[in-house]
Amino acid sequence: MSLLAIDLGGTKLAVAVFTNNGDLIRKEKIMLDNREGTEVGLLIISQIDKFIREEKKQTIHSIGISIPGIYQTGKGTVWAPNIPGWNDYPLLREVQAVAADIPVFIESDRSCYILGEWWKGAAKNCTDAIFLAVGTGNGAGILTGGNILRGANDIAGAVGWMALQRPFDPEYIKYGCFETMASGEGIAKFARKLVSENPGYKGLLKNNPQLLTAIDVFDAYDSGDTIAIETVHRCVEVWGMAIANLVSLFNPQKIILGGGVFGPAVKFIPSIYKEAMKWAQPVSIRQVVIESSVLGADAGLFGAAYFAVQNLNPKSIHE
Repeated sequence: MSLLAIDLGGTKLAVAVFTNNGDLIRKEKIMLDNREGTEVGLLIISQIDKFIREEKKQTIHSIGISIPGIYQTGKGTVWAPNIPGWNDYPLLREVQAVAADIPVFIESDRSCYILGEWWKGAAKNCTDAIFLAVGTGNGAGILTGGNILRGANDIAGAVGWMALQRPFDPEYIKYGCFETMASGEGIAKFARKLVSENPGYKGLLKNNPQLLTAIDVFDAYDSGDTIAIETVHRCVEVWGMAIANLVSLFNPQKIILGGGVFGPAVKFIPSIYKEAMKWAQPVSIRQVVIESSVLGADAGLFGAAYFAVQNLNPKSIHE
């Protein structure tokens, strides 16, 4: 049995073929290149059609799709704030048209991340674990009591909107306080702000500040750049506060840090844990393990594949 797994991010599309045992057979990645709305939908459809044809259709038994936002199960539509034009996008209908009789299952990326890590990564043998994704957006896949927490309308885990400081800033409306402050773009935006406010600054980030990325900030941090250091220290505080809130609310066995920022921010995990200890429930924070993703950029693909095979043969995640 073969599974087709698709992981849509804010900047790229990854497509892979798996066995039902979780062996990765083939993987490709395509950049979105500023595609919007139906252009993104057409890209997904074209890749599904390509893989079905190249894998000789009859070998693909199920398709799992990870999306960066909310999948509205009842309508088969997607809301994705980082993809312009995806406010109520009819993804299921479009994919089913090309998939024909192959069943299609769509899930949020945050749930796919923790499913992938539970299946083949850092959350193996856990009943209570959280995948905190920090990248283009911030989200949390939450495994509690052996089940994925989805909420009443499939929105649970949208921690980008976690309120971490006051007063309210209208800037938080679109992406939320936590995401605005400490996502990949939030890191770059804060560094740009500091550069603009310090006309005498002559460090590594002064050239073309509008093109700064989080990776540039981490590289500059390693070179002792003062603005990079201030930016990273702020993020460590915010990540620590966010983790403290999750630990206090859910009492997980593990919190797994992933997404495009972790990566380069993995080395700050001890500092993040130290910050979290200031804020969190004191017994719970001493029992939790905080570590980086084992699957890295492939966590969403593994989760989408697991979701696809699980829905062919529904069973408890414990089994």
